[in-house]
Amino acid sequence: MNVELRYLRALVAVVDAETFTDAAIELGTSQAAVSRSIAALEHALGLRILQRTTRSVAPTPVGERIIAHARSVLAELALLEREARDHGSELRVSYAWSALGRRTIALQRQWEEVHPEVSLVWVQSSAPSGGLADGSADVAVLRRSIADARFSSTPIGTEARYAAVASGDPLSRRRFLRMADFAGRTIAVDRRTGTTSEELWPEGSRPAGFRLVQGVDEWLTLISTGKALGMSSEATAAQNPRPGITYRPVRDAPRIDVFLAAWRDDPSPAVADFIRLARAAYALG
Repeated sequence: MNVELRYLRALVAVVDAETFTDAAIELGTSQAAVSRSIAALEHALGLRILQRTTRSVAPTPVGERIIAHARSVLAELALLEREARDHGSELRVSYAWSALGRRTIALQRQWEEVHPEVSLVWVQSSAPSGGLADGSADVAVLRRSIADARFSSTPIGTEARYAAVASGDPLSRRRFLRMADFAGRTIAVDRRTGTTSEELWPEGSRPAGFRLVQGVDEWLTLISTGKALGMSSEATAAQNPRPGITYRPVRDAPRIDVFLAAWRDDPSPAVADFIRLARAAYALG
């Protein structure tokens, strides 16, 4: 039996993303490569793990058990990698769209003063766990709760919501917007990593439509060309300036909760200290 780790990573990515296309995006590879990995795993095990249709992917009964074991193997590998990295000189902090906004640079400088021997490294990740599960991050900045019981999340503060509009749009000339200003417009939404959903608007006053995107770059491009409006955190506005896009605060929008997530059983003093410094940064405003 020849089972490679990349087969297991592909399997878990497909199950989490629910499509081969999204799994390939998360893994940074091609859809064909993901399909080959799944086929190779099924051949090596002599089992059908996934049922595929033109519209969905679902585990078989035996596949459910295989997936659970795959997660366990990858989690143990992540623990091994993290243990090795703890003896190194980096603390890797992941984020999906933006780190901590305008607080990022000040926190970086404070960290360097307190921990000159440990480099603070920011990494972008669109994975559901923010890269914690695969070991690519030690701490994840999240703006939505995480349901995975392997990780603990600590609220560190809240952020205002900002609208993103094309600079030629009449709304860009206003000092601020309200939720009602989105009526009759199309809103760009990333359901995987974004902070805006249809449920933000009450029934009867929702925008005309929602355009699904994947990631902040596609979101920014769609908005800059005038095809949609967007709404995201103040951190997105601070860290993603783009020619042709104007950000404006949305006065009556609910604020966004910001969390830091880490492995529940991680006793790392560096992780604990980063969480402490981040909470203090938000408390200062």
